[in-house]
Amino acid sequence: MSSGIQIKPKTAVQKSKASSPLPCSPEPATKPQPKPSDKLNPKTIDPFGTPSRTPSAFAAIYAKGGIPCRLVHGSVKHRLKWECLPETVPFDPLLVTLAEGLRETKHPYTFVSKEGFKELLMVEGATEKAIPLLPRLVPVLKAALAHSDDEVFERGLDAVVQLSAVVGLSLNDHLKHLLTNLSRRLMDKKFREKITVALQKLEQYGGKNRQTDSSHGDRSTKLFIPGHRGCH
Repeated sequence: MSSGIQIKPKTAVQKSKASSPLPCSPEPATKPQPKPSDKLNPKTIDPFGTPSRTPSAFAAIYAKGGIPCRLVHGSVKHRLKWECLPETVPFDPLLVTLAEGLRETKHPYTFVSKEGFKELLMVEGATEKAIPLLPRLVPVLKAALAHSDDEVFERGLDAVVQLSAVVGLSLNDHLKHLLTNLSRRLMDKKFREKITVALQKLEQYGGKNRQTDSSHGDRSTKLFIPGHRGCH
């Protein structure tokens, strides 16, 4: 008869306790499946929520109330609501800030920047207010035209045409900085027609409807867009 101490084997319960993770160990998260409705809505961000990363300059200004207009959701389409009459808003620096916002890729920044830029240029006296800002506006619009996102490019192109309609000949000296990027995109079939129409409008606003040198705008676009035919 042996007097040795017998070691009892571990029970199933003891084994499970030994192998169970610590209480603070994170459980593997189940990746949520995308909803069909996600494709129907634009990328949206809460401008007043806690940012998950460092916000862009435009987003930071918007969150602090530096943009005097807000998005109003409508049943048919969205619109902007200005906190004060756009005619009373200083163009410097708001117009430049809105132009910088054209490079945003999330809603509501995309809508606010695009519509705000357009509506601000529609106020009385916009020409005199916008011309002094051209040296600061052009580099910002150039960056939008060079953006890899197609929608950003289109917003930038629309903004250039809108600006040209307001400042006229004053934009001609800056066209060389903008047309290089348009020349690159002209090779893309999906943008060819839109760019061609935009170039015709730039020629129109930059010369043909003015009493001064009517060929100056046309020469500018032909110089930087090889093969482009002006509107005659």
